Amino acid sequence: MANQLCIVLDFGGQYNQLIARRVRECGVYCEIKRYDTPIEELRALNPMGIIFTGGPNSVYDMTSPHISAEIFELGVPILGICYGCQLMAYTLGGTVESCEKSEYGKIEVSHSGDSVLFGDVPEKSIVWMSHTDFVSKLPGGFRVTAKSADCPCAAFEDPERKLYAVQFHPEVTHSQYGKEILRSFLMNVCQFSGDWVMDDFIENTVKKLREQIGDKKVILGLSGGVDSSVAAGLLSRAVGKQLTCVFVDQGLMRKDEGDFVEETFTKLFDMNFVRVNCKDKFLTALKGVTDPEQKRKIIGTEFYNVFWDKIREQGTDGFFAQGTIYPDRIESGKGNQAGHGSTAVIKTHHNMVKMPDDIKFAGTIEPLGDLFKDEVRKVGEMLGIPHDLVWRQPFPGPGLGVRIIGEITEEKIKVLQEADAVFRDEIRKSGIEDQLKQFFAVLPDVRTVGVMGDHRTYDHLIAIRAVTTDDFMTADWARIPYDVLARVSNRLCNEVEHVNRVVYDITSKPPGTVEWE
Repeated sequence: MANQLCIVLDFGGQYNQLIARRVRECGVYCEIKRYDTPIEELRALNPMGIIFTGGPNSVYDMTSPHISAEIFELGVPILGICYGCQLMAYTLGGTVESCEKSEYGKIEVSHSGDSVLFGDVPEKSIVWMSHTDFVSKLPGGFRVTAKSADCPCAAFEDPERKLYAVQFHPEVTHSQYGKEILRSFLMNVCQFSGDWVMDDFIENTVKKLREQIGDKKVILGLSGGVDSSVAAGLLSRAVGKQLTCVFVDQGLMRKDEGDFVEETFTKLFDMNFVRVNCKDKFLTALKGVTDPEQKRKIIGTEFYNVFWDKIREQGTDGFFAQGTIYPDRIESGKGNQAGHGSTAVIKTHHNMVKMPDDIKFAGTIEPLGDLFKDEVRKVGEMLGIPHDLVWRQPFPGPGLGVRIIGEITEEKIKVLQEADAVFRDEIRKSGIEDQLKQFFAVLPDVRTVGVMGDHRTYDHLIAIRAVTTDDFMTADWARIPYDVLARVSNRLCNEVEHVNRVVYDITSKPPGTVEWE
């Protein structure tokens, strides 16, 4: 391991990846491991710090994730968060009980002022709580360092053994000084130097790729998304014309996006670029199909049929590259649905491609396999990839196929592409684009009565959607100013053929999802 290492031990918490991202933001390399990773394996990794995540279980339920007390004898500083806090207390002989009054949401805590963990944090601050159990009795050697009105042990520690615990979630933005608390643990307790730097990553990765690839060819499936684009940039810098990027344009991208991708990669990078235009093939396969899951399956199947056919034409005497990133590879620390045992299934993701049996490469290369999305974007910027591509908003794998409700037709694709382009253009002009994490148009396949001039119309309704979020686990609908919405509506009805009504989706996640299908 070239960098100093912090391990996030996952007990099934929904914020496990967020914790790791926050650690890396402090310049500390971090990996997520399952809670049942053998102690010997953890010891061999030689971490300088370990963080226990939260989780949905109760420590006194024997089917919940637990850990051997041996981990506390490694001599490595440990920070327990939420369930991890309770687990630390329980495993070392403390007592955990159900709360008389659960804490959920923003809660004020006060700290004692003598803990290195809280450093310059004000005596009172707001944190994010989410628990129905609490530590009612500390193990020997520990002391309370923070409390809230309903939680007498909001934080506790044993500085001699470098064991620290917080009942709240410092990793979420709702905790006012959460980043400072994590940084104090990493820098002041663990003594990390902060040696995780993106400049070093690019230099080291390019060197490693050259050594691994040698004089062989590399084929990469380029979607035009952030991950595959940055992977292509790194590989191009490493081996130039030995790289061939295959770009399948299924006709379901945003307006002019296929041309933008081709122009970017043919002008900016030294590589072979192969574009496959196959809209008609996809439209034929999708004719008459309205079920969203069936549409997704057809689009995915047709995409890979086209892709692998083109790969066979190119030859497979080299390496196959993928834009896999770290979250695609993380194993969940959750138990099974019955709460017993655990599963070792890596989540299915569109970036992790299963090859047909008849295709044999020398190996698979995943140059971004250790990075989170925000780190991938930083690498993309350093490689000189255009801002619009590096900061491209999340776009579903099936493209506009899941933003057109009902059957997908050429006419509907054109209407939605034009509507989406107008909406995006108006948001950019308004100066609020940076405040929104995602915004797009949807064609709900609803016709409404309208009037244009002296004529009655019966045409498409366009729904527009914009959200703000920190992590996409939850999202809030964006409060776009009325004057901006008015301009969007006016342009959509006047400039886009077959549109006579506009609605704005004001549903948050939950209960809704960001996408409609």
